[in-house]
Formats: sequence, C-alpha cells, structure tokens
Amino acid sequence: MKLEALIAVRYLFTRGQKSVVHVISWISLIGLLVSTAALIIVLSVYNGIGELTKTLFNTFDPELVIEPSEGKTFHMADIDLTNVDGIEYTSQIVSESAWITYDDRQSIVTLRGVDKNYCVISGLDTFLRDGVYSLNIGDDGYGLIVGGEIYYHLDMRLHSNIPAVIHIPKRGTTSIGFSMDEAFNIGYAYPMAYFYIQQDIDRRYVVCDNSLVRRLMGYSPDECTAIALKLKPGVSVQKTKKTLNTQFSTLNSQLTVKDRYDQQPLYFKIFRSERLGIYLILSLIVLISTLSLVSSLSLLIINKRNDIFTLRSMGMTEPQLRRAFFAEGLLICLVAVIAGLAIGFIVCWLQQQFGIIRMGDGNFVVNAFPVDMRGTDFLITFLLVMAISSLSVGLTISRQRVSKVESYRCNS
Repeated sequence: MKLEALIAVRYLFTRGQKSVVHVISWISLIGLLVSTAALIIVLSVYNGIGELTKTLFNTFDPELVIEPSEGKTFHMADIDLTNVDGIEYTSQIVSESAWITYDDRQSIVTLRGVDKNYCVISGLDTFLRDGVYSLNIGDDGYGLIVGGEIYYHLDMRLHSNIPAVIHIPKRGTTSIGFSMDEAFNIGYAYPMAYFYIQQDIDRRYVVCDNSLVRRLMGYSPDECTAIALKLKPGVSVQKTKKTLNTQFSTLNSQLTVKDRYDQQPLYFKIFRSERLGIYLILSLIVLISTLSLVSSLSLLIINKRNDIFTLRSMGMTEPQLRRAFFAEGLLICLVAVIAGLAIGFIVCWLQQQFGIIRMGDGNFVVNAFPVDMRGTDFLITFLLVMAISSLSVGLTISRQRVSKVESYRCNS
C-alpha cells in the first residue's frame, strides 16, 4: 500500500486523539451513508410501485393488440393469423362508449365486448372482488363484469333480477328531435361480478359479451374494433409485433399492432421521466451531503499542520500530501457508500419479506408498499455518489495550499 493511502487510513481510523475534526469527518460519513441508503430505498420502492401498476395495466391490456389505423372497425376475414408462429390465444374485442342506467342512477362507461378467450388472455377473473365471471347466463341473457368504481356509483346489486340498461347511440343519428327509442339502441344485462384493478380502469370499463355490443351497434358477426393476442411462453413480443406489422404493410392492410407500451404510452413516458427526476433530486441531496465532507477535509489539513511539517521534512512533496488528503476523502466516501448500499439492501429486504410499512386501510391490491431491488440501481448509485464525492473532494484539495499550512507551522 502506498504511503498516501496509509496516511489516509490512519487519519480516518485513528483512536489516539478525538478532536472536532474527527467528529465532523464521521458526521460527513454518516451523511453520505444516509443519502446513499435513501437513494436505494426510494428507487426500489418506486420500482415496486411501477411494476405493480404495470402488472395491473397488463391485466386489462393484452400482450399485443391489433387495431385499425384508420376507421373504427375491421372484419376478421381481412386478416389471417394462422401463418404467424407463437400466437396461443386470440380474442375479438368490440368496444364502444355507452350510457348505463341502474334504477335511478346513471354513468357513462366504456363497454368492452369480449369473447370466451379474453378471460384466459387477461386473467380478469383473478381480480374479482365478488361475484362470478359469467358473460352469458342463458336464454339470450347477458352478464356484466363491472369496474368497482362504477359498481358502487350505480349502487348495483349482484344476483338481483334488476338488469342494467345499456344505451348506445344509433349510428347516423343524433338525440336532437328524436325520442329515446329512436336515438338509442337499448340492451339489458345483469351485474354478475365487479373487479378492482386500477382506479382509471375501475371507473371506466364494463366488460360484457361482444355479441351484445355488436347487436347494439349493428355490426356483422365478424366485425370488431380490436383483436387481443396472447403469445406462447418464450415467444418474443417485439419479434411477433414486427412480423405482424410487416405482414399488414405488405397486404396494404389498414391495421397496426401495439404492445403494452404502445397501449399506455402516457403512463410509461411519465414513469421514465419521474424516475429520472428521482435521480436528479437525490443527486442534489448527495451533493449537499458532501459539503460537510468538504469542511472536514479543510479542517483536517489545518489540524494536521504539525504532521504536514514533519512529512515535508522527511521528503514528501506537496503533490504527495495532496494525494494523501484526497485518498482520505475518497476513503470516507467509499466506506459511506458501501455501508449505505448495505443498509438500503437490508431495509428493502425486510420490507419484501415482512411488509413492515403498510399501505393502510382501504381497497388496495397489496397490503404493504411493494419493493423491487435492481442491480443496476445499486451500480448507478455507487458510481453516482462516488463521482459526486470525488469531484467535491478533488476541487477541495486542489484549492488548498499545503505549503501555506507548512509556513504557518514554521512561523509559529
């Protein structure tokens, strides 16, 4: 080990003399430690919340969806998916805005008509709070799977003989100058279950059989607004998306394929920008924490003037002395960062295993704050904190004139 490093280790871990400088050094170490641990904890919790939200969106958004790039609907006869490898299930979707009334209450919703494969593709039945997943109840009766917010807003009751009344405007007409029967196609369906997934979904969507929506809209039996796709395990989503888009482009078909990022572009853009914001804000906190380190190093140089005079007398040059104090600062940073990463890991692991911090009372999908630790976060945090600290230490040491400290010792 070089002489400069030995001096740095001795100054940091010496037990012979307890001075204010040593106390300030340890305070700066603890400040960096807490900042590093906070970075890991905040990023891991944010990752956990982001993954949870993504999972909830994925419940309602299929892996891939085929939609018309122009117009509103298309016919199944216009496409052929049999020659595309990797598709396990398909589901025909017919969506339309609707006005639903139940007793004396009403709400505007998005009516999503689906077929029997949709439950397999989305796993919607696993998010039901009450009731059974049933879209057909016999004798041309239809069932509704209702978002929880809509369910309570309309004061619906399961297993009741009171149906919900669905109103969809007739195509090519307006409600002005027409009666209700002339302006709307009307259908009836019974609430069979309600779900809680994500607030925006819970207050917007009602799921029913697609034949009901087709009848109310006057669509043909093979007409739909989208096709949901579920791929076989291990099949690349992006590769399948590219294959389908190429096929539709070759056939001059006005269809486009969207993955989950395309279906929720605003959410994923906000998620990425917020993550960058977290890095910037916590980096500023780390920068502020290094101010105490700057102060401690400046005081250490003044406090060690006798040692500096002795070392200069023994032949050490000023650049060597600068490197010694620079190594002292880096050693403080290294110890703080490693300890901070370890503490952050322990706190996150305890939260993962035992759910110490709870979400509180209410209709939450999970009971405790989710945590998702990632190796890239640990690496980026280590490099970020060390870079900021090294820059601060380097600037501090470069501005100190060790020779002035030595001359002060000679004059005294």
